[in-house]
Amino acid sequence: MPALTFNLDTTEACELVDITDAVSGMLPDMPSAGAVLVSSVHTTAAIMVNEGHDPDVQADLLRALAPLAARDDYEHAEGNSDAHLKVALLGASQLIPISGGRLQLGKWQRIFFCEFDGPRTSRMIVVTPLAGA
Repeated sequence: MPALTFNLDTTEACELVDITDAVSGMLPDMPSAGAVLVSSVHTTAAIMVNEGHDPDVQADLLRALAPLAARDDYEHAEGNSDAHLKVALLGASQLIPISGGRLQLGKWQRIFFCEFDGPRTSRMIVVTPLAGA
């Protein structure tokens, strides 16, 4: 089964966008058991699974990442090396199990597109189904 894609626009320099419902909406076109690989095709945007109930968690995560990969005087001429470093820390994809045609996420877990070099338009997310054994 081929990968499916969708695009989104971001509005902040750094933000976490909940994409769980968009990924779930693709499940009818996928095997009912297996997994999906959710990937960002951008070098300055990550994919993360974390708590989605309390927005303070998202703010805390962004606040904690800022000093780990601060805007600084890096060699990369575009001035967005901090975004590349944040993606290196979090990763560009997440593998999420599917069972019974549903994403197997915990009660509070959500899937986030992590923008670190925004705002941007037409950020592409690729969702690749992997059939179960």
